[in-house]
Amino acid sequence: MGTATRAVTPVSMQLPFAPAAVSEARRALRSWLKDADVDDDFAYDARLIISELVGNAVRHAEPLPGDVLTVAWEINRRGLQISVTDGGTADRVRSRPRRVPAAPTDTSGRGMAIVETLAARWWTERGSTRTTVHAVVPID
Repeated sequence: MGTATRAVTPVSMQLPFAPAAVSEARRALRSWLKDADVDDDFAYDARLIISELVGNAVRHAEPLPGDVLTVAWEINRRGLQISVTDGGTADRVRSRPRRVPAAPTDTSGRGMAIVETLAARWWTERGSTRTTVHAVVPID
């Protein structure tokens, strides 16, 4: 799908807890994937996934201390693993990341369906003060 031809160092960065974090994360991931000589189609899918995960965090969660969120990615034996960590929410049931049915006329609600379609696997880790959503995109 997106074979990396160069070794690259894993990334972990804090971004402001704001809508602008989506484009910052996309730009940073794009540059990193370019350094790894990853195929453009694969890079597009990876950037779409990180956009959805960061956008969902900003819309549906609370920030980490310092009004930030953390994004991280690395290439490991399973593929490209993307992770987004936020401060979680008080409503741990309703705000749990999940795929929801969206009507054709809905203007939102498709984010996790997109992630589920493009990723080989995605999951959530939740603690008392943070939530991390991970997605793995296979690279072969």
